[in-house]
Amino acid sequence: MECKKLIFSGHAVQRMFERGISPANVREIVESGEIISEYPDDIPYPSKLILGYVGKRPIHLVLGYNEVEQTCIAITVYEPSKDIWEDDFKEKRSR
Repeated sequence: MECKKLIFSGHAVQRMFERGISPANVREIVESGEIISEYPDDIPYPSKLILGYVGKRPIHLVLGYNEVEQTCIAITVYEPSKDIWEDDFKEKRSR
């Protein structure tokens, strides 16, 4: 996925501030993270759940993608909980 431009939703900016995640951290996750889920029917743009790391800290990034403009939109970003996610943070635990 080529992002000519990366923009941040207001929600993402708020969550990044609350969670101590910088724009540079998000850019690094976009560039080197692993796509663990895709949501092609999301509106207004398809999105992906990406797993990346800031040091040893796992981070999930929900990223929308406007293919026409090759623009990525950071929708939200958070540290996945081991209560919800498997130890590799790629799959949800079965309940």
